[in-house]
Amino acid sequence: MSMIGVKAPEWSAAAYVNGDKVTVSSKDYEGKWYVLYWYPEDFTFVCPTEIRGFQELLEDFADDDIAVIAASTDGFPSHRAWFADRETFPEAITHPVLADTNHSVTRAFHVLKEEAGIAFRATVIVDDEGIVRSVFVNDTQVGRSPAEVLRTAQAFQAGGLCGVGWHKGDSFVG
Repeated sequence: MSMIGVKAPEWSAAAYVNGDKVTVSSKDYEGKWYVLYWYPEDFTFVCPTEIRGFQELLEDFADDDIAVIAASTDGFPSHRAWFADRETFPEAITHPVLADTNHSVTRAFHVLKEEAGIAFRATVIVDDEGIVRSVFVNDTQVGRSPAEVLRTAQAFQAGGLCGVGWHKGDSFVG
């Protein structure tokens, strides 16, 4: 069943936020656009490329009042150790990274790879009314483009018909 056009589930989880363990929930984002993206596991090879990619675009997301939240099924201690590795993450990761160890958030969005106990590589865009506008899901081995996630969120915010290659400020189709 598709989640497109329906209210996003309420969620709450411990998260890595600038080195601290805090609780982050959907209530923190009420009335705001947000992107929630999952990666399969800490200490892997494709995942840091995406995490760094989202981090590099944080200001662009923020310019459009879009929050970015990462998630995996790894725990907070794993996140803290991995994000402290300056070879893998030369720049600090400042957006929240959920530690969904009980899989409640991952299951709520139907992106848990049950047999492995990890998340698929998934992205959900939720609008300021709490409605799911987009869901991308890849199997674990293929990364996604954070720039395309940004473009897609901007297109939804623009409110018109946005063709292939549309970018913020472009004319609508039709």
